[in-house]
Amino acid sequence: METRTQVLVIGGGSTGCGVTRDLARRGVDVTLVEKGNLTNGTTGRMHGLLHSGGRYAVSDQASARECIEENRILRDIAGHCVEETGGLFVKRPEDDESYFQEKLAGCRDCDIPAEVLTGAEAREREPYLATDVEKAIAVPDAAVDPFRLCVANALDAENHGARVETHAEVTDLLVDAGEIVGAEVTHESGKGPREHGTPGEVEEIRADHVVNAAGAWAGRIGDLADLDVAVRPSKGVMTVMNTRQVDTVINRCRPKGDADIVVPHETACILGTTDEEVSDPEDYPEEEWEVDLMIETLAELVPILEDARTIRSFWGVRPLYEPPGTGTEDPTDITRDYFTLDHDERDGTPGMTSIVGGKLTTYRLMAESISDHVCEKLGVEAECDTADVPLPGSERPGDLEAAMERFGLRSPVARRSAQRLGSRTEDVLASCDPNPVVCSCEGVTRAEVRDAVEQAGTDLNAVRLRTRASMGNCQGGRCAHRMAAELHPEHDERAARAALDELWQERWKGQRHALWGEQLSQAMLNYALHRTTMNEAGDPARADGGVDWDAFDAGDGGEHGD
Repeated sequence: METRTQVLVIGGGSTGCGVTRDLARRGVDVTLVEKGNLTNGTTGRMHGLLHSGGRYAVSDQASARECIEENRILRDIAGHCVEETGGLFVKRPEDDESYFQEKLAGCRDCDIPAEVLTGAEAREREPYLATDVEKAIAVPDAAVDPFRLCVANALDAENHGARVETHAEVTDLLVDAGEIVGAEVTHESGKGPREHGTPGEVEEIRADHVVNAAGAWAGRIGDLADLDVAVRPSKGVMTVMNTRQVDTVINRCRPKGDADIVVPHETACILGTTDEEVSDPEDYPEEEWEVDLMIETLAELVPILEDARTIRSFWGVRPLYEPPGTGTEDPTDITRDYFTLDHDERDGTPGMTSIVGGKLTTYRLMAESISDHVCEKLGVEAECDTADVPLPGSERPGDLEAAMERFGLRSPVARRSAQRLGSRTEDVLASCDPNPVVCSCEGVTRAEVRDAVEQAGTDLNAVRLRTRASMGNCQGGRCAHRMAAELHPEHDERAARAALDELWQERWKGQRHALWGEQLSQAMLNYALHRTTMNEAGDPARADGGVDWDAFDAGDGGEHGD
């Protein structure tokens, strides 16, 4: 099968979704393909920090200035994706006073609002801060929901004529007379919303220009046309705690190091992170010591973390890029700036441009930059408007309060629904009556789940990313089956069970490094509920398939019972 588009964007993370939105709003015919869900790569595995720029105010002031500018823009255009937590850079007795002063001066040099607080004043804001924290710098850090942000960008792109295909892997680049003219794409489950078991198809998408926005995987895309895109993947671990021990982003005020940030995010706190270069963005060790390091080191800032329950850990891979010849050995020293690689100018291979490096906070700026570049090549003169036009859900800020009044949204569940949906609240919540809660940990209602199923089909992990259902303390123990039930009657039992098993495997994957103390008991409860109450034949703790429990109980392990 062959189709045509003006621009093919490879990669459904923040940058790819941002580029697709930007180009679509300029009237360009654009198609986005992503081999997994939106946010499948680096974007879906970050700690949710919307940088104020304070983190780079000493080491990389150009990036710091970009961060504070984009921070302000995203608060305006994506208000329903951002929680204005504020941030603190805190100093302990062993931390260098001269660096604290450098940080303060750097923030002010970069136009980042910065206020010095005494230790007592910092503890008034965050009572669980260590008693020996001497002082802090308050900056306008925030928390951002990367899943909601990417989906909103993709939705706006579709509203302006773009085609967005998930579970669609680029398996080859099409090259004609030395020019890249498109890509071969293998659909995991057929085009459109995910349906388990639907036979895949191979599609050749011909394009006037290809944008490689595959992040840490950009080098692999380049390899398909013998182009060297020297991305240096760097892994980092994030550990999710069971509650919000702090309501402000807490940063350690020191030059660099592992385990130096706590980000309050929705109902949890995320601890981060490490920075270790790896050779493969998909195959790298996930080590227990990294999780221990997060908790032990960050407990120096917030001692209550020592006794808190860890519900899961996950690893992400940064798509770091350094121009050839720089020779930096320590990945923490590699710039977080972004680079546009025009393969016509650089390699003599026209038809494709790669965008590498950067960070989520500056995704919109990166998208604007590469969209300008592509439009110049295509002869498109339309201007970028993405800094001024709100994303779906944030278009009319007053609609949120009006909808809450309209539906009497005063319960915590209803308020959280409205915060997630923004200006879409009325349309979505009015679509389902009665509207019970499906996920009690995150307060997700049936209307929200059904709205997500309409977009994602049987992909319950995509439903999870859109709604946060199954992302709370029980990690799906009390709601995964309810989510699967919402697939009926549009999808049959086989598809629903396959979707449920896939969701369970994904939820289990991040818990393996948190199985001690109370969390081990929670995991065993989930296992018992899944195994006995639902009479499931599959074991969510196994990656190689289900267990024949009748044979197991009879003393014969069966195919997987060993």
